[in-house]
Amino acid sequence: MAIFKRHRAPRFRRTAPVAVSGLLALAGPAYAQHTPTSTAVEGLDVSGSMRLRYETVDGQVRPGFNPSDELIDLRTIVTATYKAGPFRIGGEVYDSRSWLANTRTPISTNEVNALDLVQAWVGADIEHPFGPGTSLGLRAGRMQIDLGSRRLVAADDYRNTTNGFTGLRADLGLKTLKATLIYVLPQQRRPDDQTAILDNKIGFDHEGFDQVLWGGIVSRPKTLGAATVELGFFHLGEHDTAGRPTRDRSLNTFDARVIRDPKAGIIDYELEGIYQSGRISTTIAAGAPRVPVSAWFVHADFGYTLPGVWKPHVSAEFDYASGDRAGGTYTRFDSLFGMRRADLGPVGLYNVVARTNVLTPGLRVEATPNKRLDLMLSYRLLWLAQATDSFSGTGVRDASARAGSFAGQQLDARVRAWIVPQRLRFEVDGVWLAKGRFLTDAPNAPPTGDSKYLSLNLTASL
Repeated sequence: MAIFKRHRAPRFRRTAPVAVSGLLALAGPAYAQHTPTSTAVEGLDVSGSMRLRYETVDGQVRPGFNPSDELIDLRTIVTATYKAGPFRIGGEVYDSRSWLANTRTPISTNEVNALDLVQAWVGADIEHPFGPGTSLGLRAGRMQIDLGSRRLVAADDYRNTTNGFTGLRADLGLKTLKATLIYVLPQQRRPDDQTAILDNKIGFDHEGFDQVLWGGIVSRPKTLGAATVELGFFHLGEHDTAGRPTRDRSLNTFDARVIRDPKAGIIDYELEGIYQSGRISTTIAAGAPRVPVSAWFVHADFGYTLPGVWKPHVSAEFDYASGDRAGGTYTRFDSLFGMRRADLGPVGLYNVVARTNVLTPGLRVEATPNKRLDLMLSYRLLWLAQATDSFSGTGVRDASARAGSFAGQQLDARVRAWIVPQRLRFEVDGVWLAKGRFLTDAPNAPPTGDSKYLSLNLTASL
């Protein structure tokens, strides 16, 4: 641990014991009881979880922040659902807080969203609405949404806060097709000013017609042999509100995906292509000119599950997300509300590789030695898709392109272990980024050496 320099904030000495004692209080019953939480009301299900995370980074890649930093994050979730025949009611409270940060820590509403009602919905699940073998699910209100590969719309789980949406959702199941349609207002986490975030202030999240997401996804299993084919379309529209300028995005996103799930002794694969069109303002300034959008993303992986108790799965991966270039058309890909951890690496204090302006091939090995333990190791090479644009999620840029386009090599590892099955889990995530020429020679690249990231996570569930 000596490689990580510490920047402590006095406020932690006062609040951390509360976080730790809360986790222990939730985890305590796990040692004495392994049965699901029961309620006195038939049809009512109540569950909860608390995750305590320590994360630290040395060799910060993003300019303007501490060269080394650390955070303690606490995420508490309480969920309740009620079922009565086909009808459903659900609610979920998230309380996401963070300590140890200062004004040069890269902390935002990705880490802090104290005491907010992320889900509050009503719905119905209707069986056989269009004949035998069909189904229809309807939901209205505040909700979390995971669709398809989760690269465009997802309820982020690794991040300390999640994505929420308010609106309508319909899930249709036919004999050979499944479809999900949404019309939602993305929840914009509040408060979002630095002082409120550092103090873990409480504020109800905002949703409004200043930002609207609508569209859907259709999938058909066993379309190309054993592979499932998915097609999707989403439109995101936004505009300025008082005191909150935006890029006035009007984005049409077209998605096509083919996936064959892993199975021992066969080659599995996933291919996804996404194209984005529309218009966007060149800056957030009022009256800034709007330009057309033409951006794209591709993902490909091919894997194989080896025989054996550990079930090792080896895969070769490739991701390309376009960056912006000169010419009057905006070509930097926007991943909307997608997740990153499963493909590209941790967010939090690290948060280097995003699904924009990046070209990255890689290798991944995953294994499950037993029901309590799973392992992952990933190696990636990182290039800029456009050498004159800022690299991925870092903000590092060389408009002259003299620093080249090679950003470096990333080694990413994860270990997850159930201390008490289904009740208490420990997770370790570690990343080493060996910086390439671009991340050392670009004009605003921090002179911090290679980047090293570590997070320790303990999650108790009821």
